[in-house]
Amino acid sequence: MKQPFIQEENSESKEKNLLIVFVKNKVVGKVKTRLAKTIGSEAALHIYDVLLSLTEKTSQKVTVDKHIYFSEEIVNKGWKGDQKFVQQGVDLGVRMQGAFQYGFEQGFDKILLIGSDLPDITKEIIDTGFESLQSKEVVFGPAEDGGYYLIGMTKMHEIIFKDKPWSQSSLLALTLAQLKEEQTTVGLLETLNDIDTFEDLVASDFYKNNLKIQEMSCTNNKDK
Repeated sequence: MKQPFIQEENSESKEKNLLIVFVKNKVVGKVKTRLAKTIGSEAALHIYDVLLSLTEKTSQKVTVDKHIYFSEEIVNKGWKGDQKFVQQGVDLGVRMQGAFQYGFEQGFDKILLIGSDLPDITKEIIDTGFESLQSKEVVFGPAEDGGYYLIGMTKMHEIIFKDKPWSQSSLLALTLAQLKEEQTTVGLLETLNDIDTFEDLVASDFYKNNLKIQEMSCTNNKDK
């Protein structure tokens, strides 16, 4: 399906930038599954819903085109004005590679991809990611668990997506080592904490500043 561009550009640059957001459909038992092992599937779904809303609000502040990729099926509600797709592929690497490849085929020069489980994501972080791609070929936003919450590229680097230990603490280190071997220039943003486990949750300001989530998480944890 041919996609139109709705690109806001300034007078200094004609480059087309794209923000890709990977979203999971809100289904009990299919979101935040590692977190759900501790606090239960219903509480995990509620937390993901809050994180997803935060991600959508942040993305709306970024003045670039956006492609929203759902895990199972497109949801019409929300993400007003953004193009929507369904992720395709057997694992996360294949799905991300496909999303980047489509973006480059559509003529975008700089592409960033984020998930939807990072409470501290901001417009400024995303803007800094695009700025980093002025001088670097690849940019990562490192996560405290050894993975990454953001990835950006100016051209396709398939090695990033091939045979990787997804959801493992060695992911970013391994990826950086391989890119170094290929002499690919890489930028790194600030390290942040995404929410995958109960330990991630309770360590976050998102948890500490949200009484409802504290009560829900503690109640469900005691029931385990």
